[in-house]
Amino acid sequence: MIKRPKFWSWIAFGGGLFYFFVPLIGMFEFSLRAKRGEYSFLAYQNVLGDPQFQQTFFFSFVMAMFTIVWGVLLVTPTAFWVRLKLPQLRPLIEFITLLPLVIPPIVIVFGYIRMYNTSSFLPLTGSAMGTNILLMFGYSVLALPYLYRAVDTGLRTIDIVTLTEAAQSLGAGWITIMFRLILPNVLVAVLSGAFLTFAIVIGEYVFAALLNRPAFGPYMVWMGSNKAYEPAALAVIAFAITWACMGLIQLFTRLSKHERAKA
Repeated sequence: MIKRPKFWSWIAFGGGLFYFFVPLIGMFEFSLRAKRGEYSFLAYQNVLGDPQFQQTFFFSFVMAMFTIVWGVLLVTPTAFWVRLKLPQLRPLIEFITLLPLVIPPIVIVFGYIRMYNTSSFLPLTGSAMGTNILLMFGYSVLALPYLYRAVDTGLRTIDIVTLTEAAQSLGAGWITIMFRLILPNVLVAVLSGAFLTFAIVIGEYVFAALLNRPAFGPYMVWMGSNKAYEPAALAVIAFAITWACMGLIQLFTRLSKHERAKA
């Protein structure tokens, strides 16, 4: 009776591995068949050597960096202020940050196009730079539930009231408190949210396609419609990027715990 839960836990664990990794192994094996009769990395060479792959990935990488910076500057002070001064608004703020999970992205992007087209009061879609800014705002909305919760969890682990009062007693202003006190103490949480944001931006399709931007997501869809083996290779690459982000989150979390234990 004592060993049964452990046995069934291993059965569930094995079933999960089978469900997730067998299709990935099959996709990886298929991506190696670009040369008839032998395994090769020709599909990966074709993908990585494609100028369009390099351009779209670079564009999405840059957009991810801007989205992360904008998201951190928006979310961190908001979460800090709500916890410090407006705790009664936490349920409302949490509800707002969850809305991107229940509102389809296509609804959001059509709202953007309607509100910021060339005949509106703020014609962002009238130029490439304005459309890129609009795309960054859209990515920030999609990443908001994950970034806000990561930062809020990090703030929960420190005594922000005592830290803020101590800093104010030493003459520190709000900007100094935010960037030299609060942000370093929640850096691991911010990085976790940043890596999740990066993974979301790299694979996002709806915003980039409807705003007609040369992003990595539409490129993956285009590749899947016009090639045979390259889409499988591209999917493996995208999966590896996502898991690399997850691994970096775990690495920074463990390093943070190790540093705290040493302290």
